[in-house]
Amino acid sequence: MGTKNTIKKAKDHFAQLIEEQLERIEMMKAQTEWIDYRSLKPILIGVCRGDGIGRIISKHAQRVLEHMLRKERADGLVEFRDIEGLTIENRARCGKAIPDEVLDEIKKCHVILKGPTTTPQEGDEWPNIESANVAMRRELDLFANVRPVKIPREGIDWIFFRENTEGAYVLGSRGLDVNEDLSIDFKVTTEQGAERIIRMAFEYAKQNGLGRVTAVTKANVVKTTDGRFSRLAKKIADEYKGCGIKQDEWYIDIMTAKLLDPARRKDFQVMVLPNLYGDILTDEAAQLQGGVGTAGSANIGKRWAMFEAVHGSAPRMVTEGRDIYADPSSMIRASAMLLGHIGFPERAKHLDMALEICGQFEKKIVTTGRDTGATGEEVTSYLLDWVDNPDLENKWQEYTEGQ
Repeated sequence: MGTKNTIKKAKDHFAQLIEEQLERIEMMKAQTEWIDYRSLKPILIGVCRGDGIGRIISKHAQRVLEHMLRKERADGLVEFRDIEGLTIENRARCGKAIPDEVLDEIKKCHVILKGPTTTPQEGDEWPNIESANVAMRRELDLFANVRPVKIPREGIDWIFFRENTEGAYVLGSRGLDVNEDLSIDFKVTTEQGAERIIRMAFEYAKQNGLGRVTAVTKANVVKTTDGRFSRLAKKIADEYKGCGIKQDEWYIDIMTAKLLDPARRKDFQVMVLPNLYGDILTDEAAQLQGGVGTAGSANIGKRWAMFEAVHGSAPRMVTEGRDIYADPSSMIRASAMLLGHIGFPERAKHLDMALEICGQFEKKIVTTGRDTGATGEEVTSYLLDWVDNPDLENKWQEYTEGQ
């Protein structure tokens, strides 16, 4: 193919992407109000087990949720629905990140509890289909990836607001091999997409009495897309000055270092950042908390929300017969976030307390991912004993005040 034809092909490809993004902007402008969970009878919770260890740890998380919502289930106010078909085997067979019939079932629910799913890459045994997570975030417009990280013994209480539908990931499977020598990917930042995630971070700070929101970019180098994100953060910060909220900005490279700095890190509170940077930084933060196996996340939109573990599906654990020893804490932490999101903040708080006591203070039952540690079922039973313990709050206060 000649140079002119190669360039025309690339232009046509780019033009189609721009048209799609302009259509997406119009959809964002026309968005409806937030869903009111108090008006729903019942609240429908879909459970997608995923694959790999997702099949196991999602069952443990569902057990915890059903226990904590047992009265509402009995009264018909909450209903659980098992949604099959999000396994890598079925997705590969259909050639889609989310098979159509699975997506239809997901959309019938109000919130989703989702187990980890395998994302193939070139050279894998599976077709190189798009990430199910990326597809679900796009299809349900789950624009906010919210990830809390707590290390009570160090006074660390962070919450990350990662933009979820733009950045380097939204067109991650739509890059272009221009010719045998040149490959190009695309990064997207819209006014509407950046504004809504930044505003959500400031609203969280306002509602929780926090005084600092940190934007994380690389706007000194990535001047157009990150530059827009940076400008909007400063603009929105002006609206919240009367609430006593200060805004600062750090570049992603130095920010990864500052989370490791004992003298600096405890001062951070709310962080808001584009998609790729959020993925990197929250994994680092989770490792400080005790590993990515301890971290859950919420994917929130105005109509739907999805809750999941931060980590992947660990297929090797399944191959080696170790899946029963997978730590379900990440999925259970996501379940606590789900409880808070649908209107049960006190129960979410109690579940968080139980998780911290079991994982960071008592440590009587420890997972190793092997038969040298506890099974996921044993961890879950131990945790539920603490959830039902009438002395839970007193114990929590005793542990945290002793730090």
